Amino acid sequence: MTRKIRLTDTVIDYLSIEEARRRPGLRLVLGAYTVPGPWREACKGIFHVKGIPYASVSTADPGRADGEFGMAGADSQLRDWTGQSSAPVAIWNDEKPCSTWIEQLQLAERLAPTPSLLPQGVDERALTFGLCHELAGRDGFGWTRRIGMIHDNLAGLADDHPSRAFWQHMAAKYGYTPDSGAAASARLAGIVRAFARRIEAQRDAGRRYLVGDRLSAVDIHWACFVGMISPMDEERCPMASSFRASYTNPYPEVQAALSPLLLEHRDFVYETHLELPVRF
Repeated sequence: MTRKIRLTDTVIDYLSIEEARRRPGLRLVLGAYTVPGPWREACKGIFHVKGIPYASVSTADPGRADGEFGMAGADSQLRDWTGQSSAPVAIWNDEKPCSTWIEQLQLAERLAPTPSLLPQGVDERALTFGLCHELAGRDGFGWTRRIGMIHDNLAGLADDHPSRAFWQHMAAKYGYTPDSGAAASARLAGIVRAFARRIEAQRDAGRRYLVGDRLSAVDIHWACFVGMISPMDEERCPMASSFRASYTNPYPEVQAALSPLLLEHRDFVYETHLELPVRF
């Protein structure tokens, strides 16, 4: 029987930002909530594969909730420390905070060169960066899926619905327009089709991974980002019940593009390389 999972049903021990700023070593600002944001999960996954220990950090100011997602200035300390308002952020000692996926990946490669998540060959390395960008970059899969979520919720919620303020907040953060929302499904489908072609070509060549013949950053990113249209079951991903519907694909065009091999690959990467169940 499906249980109701609250946004606050976390199991990780999170430091406050004030506590984290006093600590040396690696700290990951993740946010203390049971939402499998793909940037967050990919960042966790990269450092997990590398075997690099880190302290998890909340996002909200004292007396505020991480589940406010920065609304009404709830994240002023995060802004002061990192110069921006999103999670995840990776901070190593007193170095500049790494708030983008590529900075986080490069930090992990520097701290633990082995196992490398980037191919040695230039062509395959460039392909890995390009595919990761299609998932995690601006206007990529994750960004576009958020735009689609915003579009669908603003269209479907009454003006006085209590959740409307959150989606309006997200609309401002992601630069949403009705036109971008209407175009989201086609853009998502194009990206998914490209990954379907990629996994099929790799399987035909007798290879198990998306690039080359071993795990790379793009495998981790795909495993985490596909959860925005097909989340794992509650046993493997005990996410907030209130968010599961938003993380389920509503677009027939995207569903048609989603090869079963891509979901098999997600399962293989999690079962072989990442943490299960997902911990929040």
